[in-house]
Amino acid sequence: MLLSCYQNQYVEAGCDEAGRGCLAGPVVAAAVIFPADYKHKLLNDSKQLSLAVRNQLREEIKRDAIAYSVAFSDVQTIDSINILNASFKAMHNALEQLKIQPQFIIVDGNRFPAFKKIQHKTIVKGDAKYLSIAAASILAKTERDDFMNTIHNEFPIYNWAKNKGYGTAAHRAAIIENGQCVHHRKSFVLKEMQPKLF
Repeated sequence: MLLSCYQNQYVEAGCDEAGRGCLAGPVVAAAVIFPADYKHKLLNDSKQLSLAVRNQLREEIKRDAIAYSVAFSDVQTIDSINILNASFKAMHNALEQLKIQPQFIIVDGNRFPAFKKIQHKTIVKGDAKYLSIAAASILAKTERDDFMNTIHNEFPIYNWAKNKGYGTAAHRAAIIENGQCVHHRKSFVLKEMQPKLF
């Protein structure tokens, strides 16, 4: 079972993002604060869970959390400030929107710019170690999947309902055949579309 918190002296928020490696769609971040000593047997990294379990846990997280928030960085933001900075911006916005100000932040990964001078700890694979980060990963993933399902209806040729904007072989082939659309990250150029140098 995942750990309740990294430290127990301060109000702690867990933060994570989803969609950083996609060719299309936004990057989405979430922040979650659970009650002290919160426990949950099923809660885990969103990538380890089935769609049905993620959707079940999404509702339980919203029910049980003291505070939670989700924020998007759209493709225009990604293309203008790059995907890493857009991910950080989404995380900061999610933290900003929490109805309770955290006193300590734990973040999945190994890099994070300080938020309001609040102490933070980056944790590699933190979504498989701490409940609040796992919960943030689930909220970010499910919210992003919902968004990709919606825009799939605008551009079904890219099959985002299935690939969620990731660079699957079929998605890449659809881009090569049809070009990019408004929801594609223009700063992400496929190797297959780059001119060959002789």
